[in-house]
Amino acid sequence: MPHYVYVGVPQWTTIEGRGTLGGLFRQEVGANHWQHLTAGLPDNVEVRTIAVHPHDPRVVYIGTQYGPYQSTDGGEQWERLPFPEQGGVVWTIVFHPQNPHILYLGTAPPAVYRSDNGGQSWRPLPIVATAGAVRMGFPMRVIRLAIDPHNGDHIYAALEVGGVIRSLDGGETWSDCTPALLTFAEQPHLRSQLGSDTTNEGMMDAHAVVVSATQPGHLFLANRMGLFRSVDQGESWRELEIWKFSPFSYGRDIQTDPAEPNTLYAALSPAAMSQTGSIYRSQDLGETWRRFDHDVTPRRTMMSVSVSRQDPRCVYGVNSIGQVFGTRDGGASWNEFPLPAGLRNVYTVTCA
Repeated sequence: MPHYVYVGVPQWTTIEGRGTLGGLFRQEVGANHWQHLTAGLPDNVEVRTIAVHPHDPRVVYIGTQYGPYQSTDGGEQWERLPFPEQGGVVWTIVFHPQNPHILYLGTAPPAVYRSDNGGQSWRPLPIVATAGAVRMGFPMRVIRLAIDPHNGDHIYAALEVGGVIRSLDGGETWSDCTPALLTFAEQPHLRSQLGSDTTNEGMMDAHAVVVSATQPGHLFLANRMGLFRSVDQGESWRELEIWKFSPFSYGRDIQTDPAEPNTLYAALSPAAMSQTGSIYRSQDLGETWRRFDHDVTPRRTMMSVSVSRQDPRCVYGVNSIGQVFGTRDGGASWNEFPLPAGLRNVYTVTCA
């Protein structure tokens, strides 16, 4: 099975004058050519998340404005999965760590669905409203789901402008993890108000959450104001003070290394719409950080970082205009792999 990198594209204005398209691009690791994957997908499909099966990289799921799609041949052909017509735009898909037939997905407007049969049917779960939810100029969304590798019933959801919620029973009931996050907004450097009526806005602007592979119940959160850690399933939080190590504190993504569970990667930038960005790495569970990418020039906000399960030396990142950066040797060397011009609002890269 070839080793692939995938990038999802919500908007693409082509130079051929075909209007605004969306879609999915694929590149074999070690190659330089990108394929625009189209078979079975609408021309205007907007891909915001990509999930590769943990045991079979030929099986890939994507989240779109039309619901979830699945490929069983590494992206050559796609099929739309059954999903409620009013289910919303899919922003995140995750596999149960012990049973990959069980999947969860999150949407905008905010909702979480569960499938027990590989995506052939879905049922909505009763999530809760959060104490600090902010009204903005875009719909709140469940932008990231994470499951504790040690306990597949423990699920965490990052809500963009809604904070964090959790379930400890496989999604049947949920609780609010935002009260402790809201206390951070009392500190001047963690206040932010760009499009709402509250300075809590930045702390509620969650982008990614991940659970430690070595310490059950230990969470890491990336949001507008930086990076945060909880050691008690989201009951309390500690700021990781990324500003001590980086000039960038806007956290868009955070991921664990599948081979080195004490290692984390974060996508950092100055702001949501900035002229630069970077990938940082911590090898001590977030206590210290160093810039990981080098000899490349990101020209927009770094949005996503992905570590390959097949070969953890392969780490890729993408920024909002679709610049893709990758290392295949654990960070010793980096290259840019240009996608077609005209991409906008790119959110996700996945290295299978």
